[in-house]
Amino acid sequence: MIRRSAILFALTLAMVPAIPGRAQAAPQIAPDVVARWPQDLATWRAQREHDLAGPASWLTLVGLEWLKPGVNSVGAAPDNQVRIHAKAPDHIGLFTVSGKPPAPALLQLLAPGGGFPPDLTIDGKPAREGPLAADDSKPSTIAWHGLTLAVLHRGNRYALRIKDADSPTRTGFHGLNWYPPDPHFMVVAKWIPFTPPHIEKIPTVIGTTLDMPSPGVAEFTIDGKTLRLEPVIETGEEGILFFILKDETSKTTTYEAARFLHTGLPDHGVDQPGFLILDFNRLENPPCAYTPYATCPLPPEQNRLPVALEAGEKRYTP
Repeated sequence: MIRRSAILFALTLAMVPAIPGRAQAAPQIAPDVVARWPQDLATWRAQREHDLAGPASWLTLVGLEWLKPGVNSVGAAPDNQVRIHAKAPDHIGLFTVSGKPPAPALLQLLAPGGGFPPDLTIDGKPAREGPLAADDSKPSTIAWHGLTLAVLHRGNRYALRIKDADSPTRTGFHGLNWYPPDPHFMVVAKWIPFTPPHIEKIPTVIGTTLDMPSPGVAEFTIDGKTLRLEPVIETGEEGILFFILKDETSKTTTYEAARFLHTGLPDHGVDQPGFLILDFNRLENPPCAYTPYATCPLPPEQNRLPVALEAGEKRYTP
């Protein structure tokens, strides 16, 4: 949904010369970065709002339907097992789930009686019967005008994610709520790598658990308190650290479940000690802040901070 080029901004560190016999002091943020920070932040926030207003954003999500073993007919007509409550053909197709655990299920799309609706596509090509991919990084996408459907794998089940470009949530979008920019919440964090990296079990809002690699921990100080956050790395996003966290503002002004922060890698990579910049002014809400049909990850216990990060995105008000 959000272009990573808009998220990962170029923050450089002004290194302090090492003094023999002393631990190296934390580097400072380069002066030119500090000077352009207000404009860079404003540009990032504007891009985020632009992307959320787009025709494929989380604001278009209108359904998350679980597929049962066997045949699942999908469409707008009342006789479908999965009924779409949006402008859609009466019968889109038959989503079949076959196979017995522990073997992976076989997912296929079959034509309904009378054939596929005109203009229906799969991954940009005219619809045809065949297998479907349920990989999060590139699931098969069935599209009809402004309607899109993708099959997702969640735990040991499969779900159909339904998006409608003309959803009321998207057409009624009027912008996001932000804390005022505050450089106090842009900090240099010490990077402590895990040796070796480990797998973190990340809970989700639907009760499943995701196994995600965690390469280390970022340690930083705010208001005299030393805190730690443990990032994970998403599949296909090896150059990005993904922090899932919550803080004391979740009780009052920010989304209750979590907020997200994406950063670049530490200055010496994830497998060596070093430093990185955490700009909490870029904290953003997860998709489930905008729709009940998202399957968001939740913060692990160690990422629930006992401080108020009064920075970044506030609660969304439709």
